[in-house]
Amino acid sequence: MKNVCLKSIIYSLFVMLFVHCQTAKEIKEITSGNTTRKYLLHIPANYNSKEKVPLILVLHGGGGNGRNAEKMTWFSQKADKENFIVAYPYGTNKLFSEKLLTWNAGNCCGHALDKNVDDIEYIKQLILSIKNQYSIDANKVFVTGMSNGGMMSYRIGCELSEYVTGIAPVSGAMNVTTCKPQKSISVIIIHGKNDQQVLYEGGSPKTKVDRHERTDKSVKFAEEFWRNENGCTNRKVTKTGKVERVTYRCKRAKLSVISIDDEGHTWPGGNKGFFGADTPTKEISATEEIYQFFLYE
Repeated sequence: MKNVCLKSIIYSLFVMLFVHCQTAKEIKEITSGNTTRKYLLHIPANYNSKEKVPLILVLHGGGGNGRNAEKMTWFSQKADKENFIVAYPYGTNKLFSEKLLTWNAGNCCGHALDKNVDDIEYIKQLILSIKNQYSIDANKVFVTGMSNGGMMSYRIGCELSEYVTGIAPVSGAMNVTTCKPQKSISVIIIHGKNDQQVLYEGGSPKTKVDRHERTDKSVKFAEEFWRNENGCTNRKVTKTGKVERVTYRCKRAKLSVISIDDEGHTWPGGNKGFFGADTPTKEISATEEIYQFFLYE
């Protein structure tokens, strides 16, 4: 009986190791300006260099890193299932290269804002580097992010529209001073109505994790901007449970807004970003919603 149990344990460990090895994933580095920047890259198990695949960049929240974003969103598992590449870029910190990282998203956050880190150039170079190494569909390059990463997603949509096809800010605010995209991009916004760190209605955070004073723009502000930018009309609102969906008919690129009653500062359907964070709803999955919006055909 003991031998049978031992064999079962060994077999289970072998299977887990095999699955892990089949999913290529590694920390890589790239030089942007005079700075070495890190990113986590996930290549799906069925990747074939002869076939062009989508690329999704997932930006961690303030204080996080690429592994944190991967664990929180489950995007790597989705990539394995649907066959696309995922990159998890790393922000910066004064003392550490892989923890307590932030993005320079306009009026937030931390070291990246203090030092005016050129995160736009970094993201541009990262996209170009991955496209140079892998078979990427240039018409299917998307950026999403949580919190400070969501704010950075908005900035990327404003300043790198010639490199990305769409953005999906989650629990973030569109706090850039100006936004003049060179081409139209699709946008899906996901935000909890009870978010205390990035208020749904805009304003100063009720719960602060960044020492900088800031006033966030509202979800409505972002929706109106992209409605005008993308030539959208026929606003349609549907609601199921606590989840409200806004959709449009758009002339230039798609727009959708998902708002969730009673939801805090979360990645809906995912894991907590850290111990003590708000508990994400399981009523919807932000990862699934983003995939469906951008890539489901």
